[in-house]
This record gives sequence, C-alpha cells and structure tokens, in this order.
Amino acid sequence: MAFSVLVSRFMGLFRDKIISWQFGAGGEADIYFAAFVVPDFLNYLLAGGYVSITLIPLLSSRFEKDEADGWRFFGTVFCWATLAIGVLSVLAWAAAPRLAPLVAPGFDAAQCERLSHFLRIVLPAQVFFLPGACLSAVLYIRRQFAVPALMPLVYNGCILLFGVGMPYLGLARGMEGFCWGVLVGAAVGAFILPLVTVRSGGLHFVPGLFHPLMKKFLLLALPLMIGQSVVVLDEQFVRVFGSLAGDGAVSLLNYARRIMMVPVGVVAQAAGVASFPFLASLAARGDMDEFRATLGRTMRNSMIVAIPVTAWMITASGPVLGFIFEGGSFSSSHTVGAAPLLQIMLVAVPFWLLQQVTGRAFYAMQDTFTPAVVGTLATLLAVPGYLVFIPLMGARGVALVTTVCIMIYALALLAIACRRWAGGAFAGLWGTAWRNALISMPGCGIMLAVMHDGFRLLSGLSPLLQQFIVLMVGGLLFVASWLVLTWFFHRDYFYVVASPFLRRVKRSPKS
Repeated sequence: MAFSVLVSRFMGLFRDKIISWQFGAGGEADIYFAAFVVPDFLNYLLAGGYVSITLIPLLSSRFEKDEADGWRFFGTVFCWATLAIGVLSVLAWAAAPRLAPLVAPGFDAAQCERLSHFLRIVLPAQVFFLPGACLSAVLYIRRQFAVPALMPLVYNGCILLFGVGMPYLGLARGMEGFCWGVLVGAAVGAFILPLVTVRSGGLHFVPGLFHPLMKKFLLLALPLMIGQSVVVLDEQFVRVFGSLAGDGAVSLLNYARRIMMVPVGVVAQAAGVASFPFLASLAARGDMDEFRATLGRTMRNSMIVAIPVTAWMITASGPVLGFIFEGGSFSSSHTVGAAPLLQIMLVAVPFWLLQQVTGRAFYAMQDTFTPAVVGTLATLLAVPGYLVFIPLMGARGVALVTTVCIMIYALALLAIACRRWAGGAFAGLWGTAWRNALISMPGCGIMLAVMHDGFRLLSGLSPLLQQFIVLMVGGLLFVASWLVLTWFFHRDYFYVVASPFLRRVKRSPKS
C-alpha cells in the first residue's frame, strides 16, 4: 500500500508537472484546480473516504456469522450509496453555474463560466467513487490488497492520458482533456476494476434498501458525514481561499501541497491504513494492552521516518519545486513564490502522522464521533483564520492557517486519546521526535552547503540538471549523515529504517 501511495503521488506530481509546463500558475490551471471543490465536497459529505473504514468491521462480522445476510447488508449499503451520490451529483450538475462563483469568489465572470463547464465534466465521476469504495471494502476483507493499490494508479494514468491526448488530437482545448480523464479514470479505476475483481472471487449482489444493520452503519458514518474536519477540507480551503490571495495563488498553493502530500501519503496515510486492521482486531478482542503497544510502536516508528524526511524537504524545498515543476510556463519566479508555501505546509507532516494513526485508533474503537467533533472545531477555527491572515500574508497566510489548524486537530485528538484509553501508548513519542530532529540537523546543514556551492559550481549546466545533481548529492549526504549519527547515538532508530533492507539482503541467495 505504501508503494502504491508513493507511485500514485509521483504520478500526481508528473501530472502537475505537465500542467505547470503548459499553463504555469494562474488562469486555466486555477480554474481546473477549483473545479474539484464541489465534487470532493460531495464525496466528503457522504463520508466517501471512510466508507471502507465504517463498512469493513460490520460486513466482516456478518460474513462470519451469516454470509447470505452479509451480502444482503452489502447490497443495501451499495444501493443507498449509489442513490445518494447520484442524486447529489445531478443536483450539483444542474446548479453548476450558480456554484462556480461560490467556489471561487475571486474569479471573474469569464473564469466562472469556464469553471462551470469543468464542473459539469468532473461531477459525474463521483457516481463511481462511492460504490467503488463499497467494492473495495470487500477486497480488504478478503485480504486482496493488489487491486486497491492499483486503483489510484489507473485513475491518475487516465488523467494523464486524456489530458495530453485529447488536446493533441484536437478533441479538447486547454485543460478540458484532464477533466475528461478524471471522469474516465473514476469509471475504470475506482469502479470497474474492483467490480471485476470482486466478481471473480464471488459476488452475490442482493439489491435492497432495508437491513437491520443499516441503523448501526449510519450511526457510525453520520459523524463523518456531518463533521467535516480540516483534514478532509484542507485541499478545498486551499482552493477556495487561495482564490482570494491573488492570481496564481490557487495553482502555487496546489503545487506546494502536492509535494507536501508525498511524505504525508507514504508515511502518515500508509501507517494509518496498515495499522487499522490490527488495531480493529485487537479492540474487538478487548486486548487493550496489546492495542496500546501496537499503537505506540506504530507512532514512534513512523515518526522516526517522518522527521528526517520533513527536515530534508524543508531544507531542499526550492530545488525540489524547481526540479519537479520548473520549465515551460512555470518559471523560476513561480518556484520562488511556491517554496515558502511548501516549507510552511511541510511543518505539518508529523502532525498529519499523529492524526492519521490516532484517528484510525478511534475508528478501531468504533468511535467516529470524537474525531468528527474535534475536526469540526478545528475547521471552524480555520475559516476566520483565513479571513484574517490572507489580507496580511496572501498565499502564505493560507498555508500558515492550514498548517496550524492541522497541528491543533492532531494534538487535541492525541490528548483525548491519552485521557480515555491510550494510557502510556504515546510514552517516548515526543522524545523520539526532538532527538530525531537534532540528529537530522547536521544533514540539513550539509544540504544547505551543497545548495550554496553546488549551483555556483554547476552554473554552466541547464537548471534542471543543476537541480537534479544538487538534490541527488545533498540527499545522499543527508541520508549518510543521519545513518551514521543514529548508528552511534540511537541505534534503534537505525534499525527501524535499515532492518527491512538488511532482511532482504539476508534472504537473497548467496553467490
């Protein structure tokens, strides 16, 4: 799953590289990114990202006790999910011209008209995501992780294919092809692929609208539907409030956020997804000692990885942005404008980790209410924060408020967990974080030195090649510095990172 997230994030970065090359920051790119606000909100409103989390424990329990009734329950959830997202998508499609000015209050009339057109292409994609999430739940129960890992890759691949291919063939202009790619990618990657896989393992679809377990399902899902947290609305806030920060702000914030989400996905989200089945099983058995031990171990080991990755990326934010996006319509001035936004957002990466793992622990305890309430309160804090800081700091104000609110959300959730049931699960977590930060500082100094002297010594090469060499040399020296220091001062950190590779070497056949 972590590898899938990593590849998917890089495919997303490659897609944004193409967008930045062709359209830069502002204009058509701003409109395209804003077109996802309403569709994503509908998905969040129906807890689309949490359907699997809510459905898996209930469906798994029914399959174990009565498989036929389990399929009836699945059919009921599937029908309600499809009906709900279908009705909302149709209503939003009809209201697209009225929604466009609300989505991007800083856009002019021509931009709103173009945004309305993009909305009407992207909105139907949501009809495939929610039913597809129901099918994915069945695959997770069957321990079939390959297809869920492949789904985002197919989705991103379709966006790239249509985004580049349709304008080349003269079938679309501007970024319209990317919108059609979203629709096709959702149909193929999010729905058809899991449907075919579930059918191959046996699908007994029993459509219906009534089942005794629906009440419990809705009680678990309702807090996630109503309590929209800053974590799920973060991307939408960047787009909505970014439109108030000037032309190009939406695009620059989006490019910075895409890069920030790579370590969030690979470390934080992967840790949350991987730990959830184990935590849910331990909670169901009532083994709270092992539950707390697993939770603490997951958090500390993930933090060992998250801190140095975050430190290096903050230090190297300029070359990272330049190497990925610079070229074509995306100039060095855009890199300079996006670098501080990325640095501010990256500060939140360890707190994303805290939220993702702690949130899954609450879900494992069948408590969806607490994360929803805490997240909603953090969201309410964010809105006035944007209105205050955007006039003062522009796009940096958007990045700062988003980062601070995620920090508040994560810390509040952590405090409540400690008070209720976590006990000593998080003992040593903060010590691990600050010690790892200190160990990472020499590597950051080396990275700064490489950046300072590297660009001067490589001035005769192309900017892209300069950035690649600086990132490669600085990154390797950073890793070497971190490994040497952990070997001498905290060997347990060294083994957390190196043990998977050492085990693989031991398993390899001897020459």
